Amino acid sequence: MKKIFLIEDDPKIAYLLKDYLEKYEYNVVITEQFDNIVKVFKTIDPHLVLLDINLPRYDGFYWCRQIRSISNCPIIFISARDSGMDQVMAIENGGDDYITKPFNFDVVQAKIKGIMRRIYGEYATNKQADTIETNGLFLHLTTMEIEFQNQTTLLTKNEFILVKILMEQLNSVLSRTYLLELLWDDENFVDDNTLSVNITRLRKKLGDIGIKNSIQTVRGAGYKMVDAWRETE
Repeated sequence: MKKIFLIEDDPKIAYLLKDYLEKYEYNVVITEQFDNIVKVFKTIDPHLVLLDINLPRYDGFYWCRQIRSISNCPIIFISARDSGMDQVMAIENGGDDYITKPFNFDVVQAKIKGIMRRIYGEYATNKQADTIETNGLFLHLTTMEIEFQNQTTLLTKNEFILVKILMEQLNSVLSRTYLLELLWDDENFVDDNTLSVNITRLRKKLGDIGIKNSIQTVRGAGYKMVDAWRETE
């Protein structure tokens, strides 16, 4: 049974969501310790986190960063904030998806199911070879890390999905619509700008390990990855 860590300070919403999700055989753990969420996270060791933004003491963006510093566990924000900037901040701070309150329970369940399937189920990468290698660039599938010339950086789920498909289809142009469909079950639920945020964040992480100018924007078409790092070898 997959375990979900629900971080929501409105008891009514928390328990309604818990009751609904447990009908689908998820083990939902609600926290009441909002001052030490990372400690609770480590104790629970969940498969997925549902995270509100407006929380006591520190907001959800802060706790997302703290969790992301120690884990690649997928994180879905659930918040009454509906501005595009809040959604961008959620992605920039390490979130994988964003659902606006009031939400449809079926949409929440569908998004959770999609992420669980990609990370732990039939599409899980740990059922494939452990590493993808392209001209000296290594993508470690089970740890979600990318390595170049003995420098390694940790990826979020969305960054991992993007770089994996870009490496597998090196030099091929991949449309924005196609990439959105890989990241989310229904692109209509997601602001297109979140893909740009993920690409920007991925470019920065690649740059940190010496991979520069490898992900190119093809105007009006999408993105492609070229092995520009070969020039630095």
